[in-house]
Amino acid sequence: MYKKSIAGVFVGIFALGLFSFKADSERYFEIAKNLDVFATLFKEVNTYYVDDVPPAQMMRTGIDAMLKSLDPYTNYIPEDDIEDFRTMTTGQYGGIGAIIGNRDGKVVVQMPYENSPAHKAGLAIGDEILKVNGVNVQGKSTEEVSKLLKGQANTAIKLEVRSYGQTKSRNIELVRKNIMVDNVPYYGMLDNEIGYFQLSGFTMDAGKEVRSAVQKLKEMGAKKIVFDLRDNPGGLLHEAVNISNVFVDKGKDIVSTKGKVEEWNKTYKALDEPLDKDMPLVILTSSRSASASEIVAGVMQDYDRAVLVGERTFGKGLVQVTRPLSYNSQLKVTTAKYYIPSGRCIQAIDYAHRNEDGSVGKIPDSLRVAYKTALGRIVYDGGGVSPDVEVKQPEFSEITRTIAGRGYFFDYANKYKVSHPSIPAAKEFKLTDDEYKKFIAYLSDKDLSYTTGIENELKDVAETAKEGKHYEDIKAELEAIKKKVSHNKANDLTRFRAEIQEILEAEIASRYYLQKGYIESSFDDDPDILMAKQVLNDQAKYKSYLKAN
Repeated sequence: MYKKSIAGVFVGIFALGLFSFKADSERYFEIAKNLDVFATLFKEVNTYYVDDVPPAQMMRTGIDAMLKSLDPYTNYIPEDDIEDFRTMTTGQYGGIGAIIGNRDGKVVVQMPYENSPAHKAGLAIGDEILKVNGVNVQGKSTEEVSKLLKGQANTAIKLEVRSYGQTKSRNIELVRKNIMVDNVPYYGMLDNEIGYFQLSGFTMDAGKEVRSAVQKLKEMGAKKIVFDLRDNPGGLLHEAVNISNVFVDKGKDIVSTKGKVEEWNKTYKALDEPLDKDMPLVILTSSRSASASEIVAGVMQDYDRAVLVGERTFGKGLVQVTRPLSYNSQLKVTTAKYYIPSGRCIQAIDYAHRNEDGSVGKIPDSLRVAYKTALGRIVYDGGGVSPDVEVKQPEFSEITRTIAGRGYFFDYANKYKVSHPSIPAAKEFKLTDDEYKKFIAYLSDKDLSYTTGIENELKDVAETAKEGKHYEDIKAELEAIKKKVSHNKANDLTRFRAEIQEILEAEIASRYYLQKGYIESSFDDDPDILMAKQVLNDQAKYKSYLKAN
């Protein structure tokens, strides 16, 4: 009996191995067959198609279309784009240290990094770049000019620039440096007790930057902290682990990854002693907080270490790695999903199952599974990380969006800087009534035409009425509403002064104090920050958010 059982096991194992071998063989045959078909087709098209076909461009189109059918994060990175990819992952590049953009067909400086070669050479927001090393950049795209500005560290570069409001240009000689874009662009105090820092990325050493920022805030007297993860797109997974470790105990599970290749599955733990595991902490999130930022927010929520304030996060629970390809190209490929300490995966979109038209949908709420935090609070998977305190985000009016979209805030801030040598500290700077009137006067000859939502709806009603032969019956009423809407639009600069002035003050503050000025200017009217302060200043309320109901 025993021998028959053993024999049965061996037969079963042999059959399983044979089946597996057969399945693998069939799969490899399918791969080889389709590669052969693809190569033959590519050759025939290049040989016989009526027009010239650039082989590299055609191949790139095919690769991109193939990978697009998987998910948005699996990408081909050709050799020409490797440097840009390294900049994204390391935060480091050789250049002058300035963000540039296009304004009315001109390449202008949008933000020089503090203490960068650009900043030290006197480049300011609004300066127009005319030539780079003698090359005229008129008509070139921002990407093309950016490539001219970048280069090996310690190499010289000559620029011809023209400052805002000037007719004459000037020449500037700079030396490129290794520019390290800070993961923590700002830290400071909101008041005497509440510290604040912003994390904008998860490139190399992000964990060290966060630890340093928190330590400095404590030295400045912070007894509570607001940690801003809004609009952070994520980055390196191990930096998410390091940042979480700043606030949670050594040895705690932070995140686990699970994918097809089992030997790559791993649980990441906090390896160091935390800097502070008790200080009251609020984390700000937005709908554009994604990936690694969701890991940090989710870990803090799962361990009941912080109160989350803001919006539900994006819902990207996927992990990518890069794989080398031939000719110095690379493949960034999704290899796993990640799971935070409660056991939930926050991936919100189901890329594995597509509709007939190729589109994908979000995981319905009915299929989301409940999990529990360390203290027993109910949390859910499959839809990002939901905040403990949701803050409704204000929608800007059409007039505000029009002014911003046409660059009038940007231009007026440059104009303001020319006639005002200095302003108070960014936190204290406010436009007076007379200064706001000057801004309105500046806009008087600008194109502020826009169509409101109600105007579009009135147009639809009129068209529907004409089709139904009822237009004449309601024509008078429609015209009366149109006139009222038109009158209201004329007063929009007054009606929406608060939000317009808020943006304008931040834009002007950045001309004097750069990125830090822009951030500090928003402290007194940012709804998320105001709510965070309210939560932190009521410790009974703060603790209630972290307790199970």
